[in-house]
Amino acid sequence: MSALTQSAPWRGTARVMGALGIRGRTLVIAIPMLWLLVFFLVPFLVLGRISLAEAVIARPPYTPLWERGPDGTLHIIATLDNYRLLLEDALYRNAYLSSIRIAVISTIFALLIGYPIAYFIARSPEPRRSILLLMVILPFWTSFLLRVYAWMGFLRRDGVINNMLMSLGIIDQPLVMMQTDFAVYIGIVYTYLPFMILPLYANLVKLDDALLEAAGDLGASPTVTFFTITLPLSLPGIVAGSMLVFIPAIGEYVIPALLGGPDTLMIGRVLWDEFFSSRDWPVASAVAIVMLFLVVAPIMWLQSVQNRRELQ
Repeated sequence: MSALTQSAPWRGTARVMGALGIRGRTLVIAIPMLWLLVFFLVPFLVLGRISLAEAVIARPPYTPLWERGPDGTLHIIATLDNYRLLLEDALYRNAYLSSIRIAVISTIFALLIGYPIAYFIARSPEPRRSILLLMVILPFWTSFLLRVYAWMGFLRRDGVINNMLMSLGIIDQPLVMMQTDFAVYIGIVYTYLPFMILPLYANLVKLDDALLEAAGDLGASPTVTFFTITLPLSLPGIVAGSMLVFIPAIGEYVIPALLGGPDTLMIGRVLWDEFFSSRDWPVASAVAIVMLFLVVAPIMWLQSVQNRRELQ
């Protein structure tokens, strides 16, 4: 048995798995699968169960899925009205579309900013590379909420940016940046930019320099070399970084709540309102289930595309 399974945190789990006949490679795979089962599948099933109920003023604030009649027969009272409401009410459709739009645009900007940074770090000498990577992850040492509040000080009418532009004579009146989609884009890109840089760096740092030298020897310009060799080979890093930015951005709540305005409609805010303001847990659960499928669908599609490419 491996040294990992012999360590103290895993010893009990390994002993139980061994008693069930699960050892070696199967054990290594079984532990993360068990984690996913407990912390993903079980909450998903709970949300699915609530989404099929109706809201009531009680504890818990939803009806049961079945009940027994006076004669002892079991009556199923599950309903799909919550999902039907999501299709009929324009509020939810607009929230989904707005969330996807903001997440896609933020991911594109994060890629446009993060790719040059990752490329520069990957091509830097080894001592400097470690310092640059430290600077990328340094913001994680501070509170996420504190960093978002700091942007409020930069973007407000009497904030740092407006005061600097007015002192330089570039503008006469303060720019309206707070409580706009522009502020939300800045907050999301700034917050999740390291998640774009790190996968790109991990991919670019492994790029074989011999390929670039061979392209140069054949007369290819640096631009042609980049678009024909570097960019295609870094595609896995682009996909990984884009997913790491897009997935949390589509359900973001804190950044739109602090930097966005009343017209900034995102599904994370709708979820919060349904759960805690309206106390409509069934509708909120249906919103969460649909959002989960919107996130999982592109991941499954990209995985299938990658599998087909590997088989070719």
